[in-house]
Amino acid sequence: MRLKRFNVQMTPQICLSLCFSANSLFGMGNPLLDICAVVDKDFLDKYSLKPNDQILAEAKHKELFEELVKKFKVEYHAGGATQNSIKIAQWMIQEPHKVGTFFGCIGKDKFGEILKEKAEEVHVDAHYYEQDEEPTGTCAACITGDNRSLVANLAAANCYKKDKHLDLEENWKLVEKAKVYYIAGFFLTVSLESILKVAKHASENNKLFCMNLSAPFICQFFKDNLMQVMPYVDVLFGNETEATAFAKEQDFDTKDIKEIARKAQALPKDNKKRQRVVVITQGKDETVMALSDKIETFPVVKTDPKYIVDTNGAGDAFVGGFLSELVQEKPLDQCVKAAHYAANVIIQRAGCSFPEKPDFK
Repeated sequence: MRLKRFNVQMTPQICLSLCFSANSLFGMGNPLLDICAVVDKDFLDKYSLKPNDQILAEAKHKELFEELVKKFKVEYHAGGATQNSIKIAQWMIQEPHKVGTFFGCIGKDKFGEILKEKAEEVHVDAHYYEQDEEPTGTCAACITGDNRSLVANLAAANCYKKDKHLDLEENWKLVEKAKVYYIAGFFLTVSLESILKVAKHASENNKLFCMNLSAPFICQFFKDNLMQVMPYVDVLFGNETEATAFAKEQDFDTKDIKEIARKAQALPKDNKKRQRVVVITQGKDETVMALSDKIETFPVVKTDPKYIVDTNGAGDAFVGGFLSELVQEKPLDQCVKAAHYAANVIIQRAGCSFPEKPDFK
């Protein structure tokens, strides 16, 4: 080739732009607007909230979100498990912007407009299905001292419609542009048909489809949906609690995390060109990864407990860090290294937030 005559040295940025482009990473899930505020005990008592808890909003919490905004100084963040992971991946990558695409459902309301602004601020290419039957999903983080009481109202996040959004030509083109896909298990409760359409596309085109067990209740009460998608899963994430619940439901007859990872890796798979990878985190203990007949373990980054502020976003951040390297076709051990780095940054901050730039190497 003629190019060989020239002594061309690519800068890292030029190389990055050539290696992958906007919309290379695709996520779909339940978008929530995180609303964070330092509150007082009276506010917690009024809505029967424990200082440190995670609950789904009930009828008695209907006015909580508006009162939080009116009464206290709030911070807004684009949230929800999958959206968190996509924005963390984008933060790790930095440029080009909008490497990460995100689909989900919001309401045509004030919180929806704020959510769009917040996604734009973190350079995620969010394309929301907007409807007016349900309000935008929100998650209130009510902070008192070192405690955080989380109240989630899924609302519009539960209303995603394949035929109204995913099937539209301009949206499906964005799906086709991606080479790595990630959907958290929570979305199995919303639109199985949307997940299957994306998963089958990835499998048929030898792209990477990634999924997260997300919570024990997904493994227990939505296991039929989960197992319909499993043959298309190239990378499966989970923590030790979720993995144990999954193993019980699948009759693996073991509580050993390494053995669970091995058995999950060996489940039937549609695309035989790729071996499934199973990655299980264990909090401060080593991360376990199963690939083919090999089990590897990776120590996590040690953090002095006095610097740990909030562990709620650790799992989302781990996945985001992993995806940021996976989409660049880096080795799996480098993906885990990035995952540990991202999780370590996030647990030292309130909410799923991050500094302006990472210093990962």
